Amino acid sequence: MARHLITSAIPYINGIKHLGNLIGSQLPADLYARYQRARGNEVLFLCATDEHGTPAELAAAKAGMPVDEYCAKMHEVQAELAAGFRLSFDHFGRSSSPQNHALTQHFAGRLADQGLIEEVSEKQVYSKADGRFLPDRYIEGTCPNCGYDKARGDQCENCTKQLDPTDLIEPRSAISGSTDLEVRETKHLYLRQSAMRDQLNDWIDQKADWPVLTTSIAKKWLNDGDGLQDRGITRDLDWGVPVQRGTEPWPGMEGKVFYVWFDAPIEYIACAAEWAEANGLDAAAWERWWRTDKGAEDVRYTQFMGKDNVPFHTLSFPATIIGSGEDWKLVDYIKSFNYLTYDGGQFSTSQGRGIFMDQALDILPADYWRWWLLSHAPENSDSEFTWDNFQASVNKDLADVLGNLVSRVTKFCRSKFSEAVPAGGSFGPAEEALIADLTRRQAVYAEHMDAMDVRKAATELRAMWAAGNEYLQAAAPWSTIKTDPEQAEAQIRLALNMIVVFAQISSPFIPDASMSILRDFGGVAPEWPEDMAQALSRLEPGHAFTVPENLFGKITDDQVEEWRARFAGGKS
Repeated sequence: MARHLITSAIPYINGIKHLGNLIGSQLPADLYARYQRARGNEVLFLCATDEHGTPAELAAAKAGMPVDEYCAKMHEVQAELAAGFRLSFDHFGRSSSPQNHALTQHFAGRLADQGLIEEVSEKQVYSKADGRFLPDRYIEGTCPNCGYDKARGDQCENCTKQLDPTDLIEPRSAISGSTDLEVRETKHLYLRQSAMRDQLNDWIDQKADWPVLTTSIAKKWLNDGDGLQDRGITRDLDWGVPVQRGTEPWPGMEGKVFYVWFDAPIEYIACAAEWAEANGLDAAAWERWWRTDKGAEDVRYTQFMGKDNVPFHTLSFPATIIGSGEDWKLVDYIKSFNYLTYDGGQFSTSQGRGIFMDQALDILPADYWRWWLLSHAPENSDSEFTWDNFQASVNKDLADVLGNLVSRVTKFCRSKFSEAVPAGGSFGPAEEALIADLTRRQAVYAEHMDAMDVRKAATELRAMWAAGNEYLQAAAPWSTIKTDPEQAEAQIRLALNMIVVFAQISSPFIPDASMSILRDFGGVAPEWPEDMAQALSRLEPGHAFTVPENLFGKITDDQVEEWRARFAGGKS
């Protein structure tokens, strides 16, 4: 039994996320976690809300709430939506947890002990209108690299270039919009990432199996311009992890907090500690996942994230882990994704453009969205959501191929035999050919799932559903029963077993529909069929079932037009 540690990029606390955020990390991570569990492997799947830094403070101020209360409320909202999409986290934590405070301060102390922390007097933007220093994300302006006019002071969302606030053209306060800014001197702690350039470069060079997208972004950041630069790890904010050297005060850093991008990745580790405490376990329970000197040497650690998060997970977080000099687990594989766009443009919270997670669940069940998003995952390039494509995919793949197969077989069996697996006949050449075909296809499907090739896996899964339909059409038990009733029983017996197998192997993609089918067949376990031939004979004659309700309703043209107008945006 293999052990898999799986994390998805932790979402910011500031509001409900759109479908592009969902497919960029959490949903494919869930797919992989469900698959590994189905294969009998031990899995710890972790995620959390990222609650520190500018986004939290700005969102709380806009909501008129204290920041800690706002974060607690939004954590519950995001946890509820994650459950609605059937994201099977073992723990959904919070970066504001006591565990993350302690671990962040611990790492800072260790890095200081290793000579990798430097105190720097720097010039930082001060807003007279706001009466405060403006940390990077409080400043917006035009990117000097690509000209994007809404770049943040830490990074341009458009070209992903790492920035300092003073790099921005025509900067303005994100709080008040004021351009009455000046540069003043303040002191901050810097992580000496440049001192670790060779170690990080060697480490990345070892990852020959990483996706091209991941490696290319990491290498670009590592070698672009002046190479890997030292980065400030503290900020002048009220909300965050107080700057301490382990458990000791840090002279000169009073009133400051650690930079959100320093403490947020550490929450992956802290989340495991939160999980252990929530389940009444001791420290050894989570350390066996994260400490290579305490049992984590055989753990396979996989991270899922959008491409904008790759630099911090391939450079800054590894620099923290390696630089500590301790035996922490480093990531083995980073699965990164491009962007999902919406109907010819971008998702926009401010304009109400696109579909957000709560809205999606209001109009259709989770499986509809899971299937479309995963089968159109933006792996090798950006993907675009359109209502026409969504309608076609749901109607053809889910309703016509899988749903129709389940309905036709179970209703025919009830009508001609009973609501139990028939006993007559034996498998002939056509049945043996189908078993061989599904055996081959399942192996290919598993290869794609192991490799985290999400779209290829979805394509192969659909091909298996289609192969079942093609068999049924060719076998035509509704005709066979007129001349050879026993052979028709054998055909239906195979088809009923096939439905159960499809439910089992489809569960990572469409868990609700899969579990519904398995319940209707008497609570068959959602385990992976390791031997296809054996699995296709698992339901013995007489095994009772209930004809399932309509698994997937078709999306109508009227619904598409209504939703297209509803989510087009344009509100102020």
